[in-house]
Amino acid sequence: MEYIDLRSDTVTKPTEEMRKAMANAEVGDDVYGDDPTVNRLERLAADILGKEDAIFVPSGTFANQLSLFTHCERGNEVILGDDVHIVQHEAGAASIIAGVQLRTIETDKGALPPEKVEEKIRKVEDIHFPETGLICLENAHSNGRVIPIENFKRIREIADKYNVPIHLDGARIFNAATALNIDPKEIAKYTDSVSFCLSKGLCAPVGSLLVGSKEFIQIARKKRKIMGGGMRQAGILAAAGIIALEKMRFRLYEDHENAKYLAMKLEELGYIKVVEEVQINMVFFKINKVFYENEFIDYLLKNGIKINPPEDGIFRFVTHYWIKKRDIDFVVEKTHEYFKNK
Repeated sequence: MEYIDLRSDTVTKPTEEMRKAMANAEVGDDVYGDDPTVNRLERLAADILGKEDAIFVPSGTFANQLSLFTHCERGNEVILGDDVHIVQHEAGAASIIAGVQLRTIETDKGALPPEKVEEKIRKVEDIHFPETGLICLENAHSNGRVIPIENFKRIREIADKYNVPIHLDGARIFNAATALNIDPKEIAKYTDSVSFCLSKGLCAPVGSLLVGSKEFIQIARKKRKIMGGGMRQAGILAAAGIIALEKMRFRLYEDHENAKYLAMKLEELGYIKVVEEVQINMVFFKINKVFYENEFIDYLLKNGIKINPPEDGIFRFVTHYWIKKRDIDFVVEKTHEYFKNK
């Protein structure tokens, strides 16, 4: 059975073009630097984001944690938002892998207040204090919002003042660039390193990239080995990633338009309230009726629709390449059918 899957844009399957490219990919041993397809993907990623070099890794969490592991010394402190992916959805890996302390700041709908960042930086050497090793940003944010460039610019100025590097969790940086109508380099230029996913909305089956300076990536290669991320003949995966970067990122506006359409159709039902402005491909909403959440989820599943349970009463539906307007109409129809019968 083919499902309409709104759980995340991570559920995107490879296109037919990707499958053919993967089957025919030229490969070598990437740990030795011999895989030509991986090398091409890494050069392409670095060029797109205006950085010197890049490294291919298995996942977005891997890329973020490799960045912390590379930028920081054990016992350093990392300043970041309390609602970012590194804090909320990476299983406490920063303490296990990099051995760092996370110093979180309450964000303004995902944006780090620059004055709070400056306040939290450890400005003097003191036997009692950890050193500030890194500032982490996120764009697009996992709450579906796009952070304005002016915010990044101000934080960059503060980071330079205290000589602290910046890492960007850019898992959906191409969604952010699409929403802001700018080149992704314009986001990346305010950071020292950027991670981004090939498997979130871009249809590649596996993989993320970490980009930065040549020196940073050289160090990261050994750290990747330590983390078990040397993937040998990974060109089979990288072939799909090349298509993701050369083609799939340019169609993300369609997913954004479909998300706005979905939000509009849900609100037309009268008992659903969209609680976040739809800026990328995510719709966050509350249902203002008394109902059993599991029963609703099961009803949609029986009708060929997959969704995640709500978090704190808020549902998230995510559009992507495999979600078309007819699918949205069907989801809204089945949602209304469930509540009408209630």
